[in-house]
Amino acid sequence: MVARRRTTISVSEQRGVFMISVAAELAEMHPQTLRMYESKGLISPGRSPRGTRLYSQADVERLRRIHEMTAQLGLNLAGVEQVLQLEERLERARAKANEMERRAAELEQQVEKLEELRRELRAEIIPYRAGGVLARREDVTPQPRR
Repeated sequence: MVARRRTTISVSEQRGVFMISVAAELAEMHPQTLRMYESKGLISPGRSPRGTRLYSQADVERLRRIHEMTAQLGLNLAGVEQVLQLEERLERARAKANEMERRAAELEQQVEKLEELRRELRAEIIPYRAGGVLARREDVTPQPRR
């Protein structure tokens, strides 16, 4: 008995690998529908060096969502376009909020470091009443003669 090897290939979800006929079949649509969606700007497949449309897995998922919005929710293509634009804006806003939270955490760490430094500096300053004036530690610690 010969043991068979199994090879697994991983492809980025964004990489165009499906020709229009395969993408249409995966999305359960007619290829002409994909062309129409592209002309309306709802989908932007990649192109091969020879100009062949190449759809990614993400494109196929987007096509399925468009189909769901039109068939099940009753949206027209203008409505679908608005929904997709709003989702893209929402995603950008989420990314910006995440970046701002990351930056706030960085700034919080910097503030903590500065507070610690301030506490250390305050510890270096000791009250000394020489004629009623406060003095710093180095003012009261004998300095080596030069």
